[in-house]
Amino acid sequence: MTQAPGPPPVLPYDDPDRRPGRTLAAWAAGLLLAGVSAVVGCRIADVDGVTPVPQLLAFLPWLLAPTGAALLLTALARWRIGMVWGVAVLGALAWYIEPYGKNPKDAAASGPPVAEVRVLSSNVQFGRGTESLVGAVRRERPGLVFVEECDYGCQDTLRRELPRADFPYRQAVEAGGSEGSVILSRYPLKAAAGVPGTMGMPGAVADVKGHDVRVQLAHPMPPLPRQVGLWRSELGELRDFAAAGRSQPTILAGDFNATQDHAAFRRILDAGLHDSAGLTGKSRAPSWPSRLRPPLGTQIDHVLVSEEFSPHTARFIELADTDHRALLVDLTMHRPAAS
Repeated sequence: MTQAPGPPPVLPYDDPDRRPGRTLAAWAAGLLLAGVSAVVGCRIADVDGVTPVPQLLAFLPWLLAPTGAALLLTALARWRIGMVWGVAVLGALAWYIEPYGKNPKDAAASGPPVAEVRVLSSNVQFGRGTESLVGAVRRERPGLVFVEECDYGCQDTLRRELPRADFPYRQAVEAGGSEGSVILSRYPLKAAAGVPGTMGMPGAVADVKGHDVRVQLAHPMPPLPRQVGLWRSELGELRDFAAAGRSQPTILAGDFNATQDHAAFRRILDAGLHDSAGLTGKSRAPSWPSRLRPPLGTQIDHVLVSEEFSPHTARFIELADTDHRALLVDLTMHRPAAS
């Protein structure tokens, strides 16, 4: 008797859920989600971690791209656990993209206004953008100018092009390369100890309509792979400066080499200061690198102010020959409580 033929043999990968393309997609999605999860986990834990986490935290919003790609791959791979994982990571990113700190209404200063103060902060990249900065200063007419990476040539140019008649008061660290910096002021300045750092961070006390205002330039080291500890330490020095003057009107401005997604920067805000760009709806406007068109880039240049100030506009200005956009902020100073 002839035996009936049996079922056909099962060939490798004939199961649609085990096809090599879907397996590869699942692996790729897992690797992407693992990398993004490590960065987001540090953000949730309120730490900056180790290289490459601090560098990636600077671009936290852009981690939406690999997360979206990972979600697409999990769908192609029909990997349900991966889909749940991806949605959770996407939700965490969306949450932390929101501005850090107080709601603008909650941060509104009390007391009668006593002065309008316009502040300009600019990193001129080893002095290369000085001529462009001079044009911006003449055009915008700020009362306080914070200039980072202002080398000897930069400071000579500022003395020549912005004479004492325009800015009678200056506080500078004269040095070459990225170590030089200067504060220009239309308000009388009294010398004050600056914040110690690898690069110059001068400080002073400005007399604004009879009220003392601490003004401090910020320019800590960037979080280079082997210098994350130094970067964290110098941001800590700025945090100590902020905490030491909680009862005094304060403007802390410059290139912080940090964003609101860095724990070390948030410690400065938690010491009693507010980010002017954040309070005016510009918390994610990029300031660096300027060669990338917005919205690409990240915001590492900030003007931080104490509760006596109400920021009402913040603009990032394109300057030639520097990799940073300048930040121009209009502030209303209110009568300090001590007065």
